[in-house]
Amino acid sequence: MPPSALDQLSRLNITYPMLFKLTNKNSDRMTHCGVLEFVADEGICYLPHWMMQNLLLEEGGLVQVESVNLMVATYSKFQPQSPDFLDITNPKAVLENALRNFACLTTGDVIAINYNEKIYELRVMETKPDKAVSIIECDMNVDFDAPLGYKEPERHMQRPEEPTVCSDEHHTTLQYYDYNSHAFTGSGNRLDGKKKGIEPSPAPLDPSDIKRGIPNYDFKIGRITFIRNSRQQPRKTEPDDTANNFIAFSGEGQSLRKKDRKP
Repeated sequence: MPPSALDQLSRLNITYPMLFKLTNKNSDRMTHCGVLEFVADEGICYLPHWMMQNLLLEEGGLVQVESVNLMVATYSKFQPQSPDFLDITNPKAVLENALRNFACLTTGDVIAINYNEKIYELRVMETKPDKAVSIIECDMNVDFDAPLGYKEPERHMQRPEEPTVCSDEHHTTLQYYDYNSHAFTGSGNRLDGKKKGIEPSPAPLDPSDIKRGIPNYDFKIGRITFIRNSRQQPRKTEPDDTANNFIAFSGEGQSLRKKDRKP
């Protein structure tokens, strides 16, 4: 803005930081912004390109500048204008760093941020507590809407392989056989390079060598049966009569002094 605007604003009772309302009367569009410097030529105001697009303003057009007071922002919601914004690892941190260059937000505006030499455009969908808020030194919650033109990927559910069910009048059993997979197969290597104690890979199993267990003919759906192999209890031997006749501290003692000692 020109220096004359600073001279006139300093004479008025305004609050800082300075915030302004820009209005394009030809298109009936308005937005809000701050001021960077008062070094422009008289009658000239320099605006970013994305702000001129919000105002539907062409270079050399007329714009009305009005000093305003805005409430401090507490919440804002943005909608990326391209699905490429999803490629950013931490979009909230990127947006927080980019908003340091902004003084205020207006609902309906499209702002542009630069990240990794690429410009991303975001539409301001909602702001609280007002449609135009100040974001200077504020604690604001940020939320994102789905990007424009974004389509959720279709999820294909993979059906698990169903086991073979064999049923007849007497019993029902499920067969799970995998003859090609063996746990802990292969050979090992020693640190000293010797081949001693290294067993070769086991030979593949023949399906005919696999023995099936005895089916449970009393099986019912919904019942779990735990079969434990009980060990045979050792037979109790008859008690020895000599143990009952044992008396503690019994027997004869020996004396170190000999009875037949001569004087």
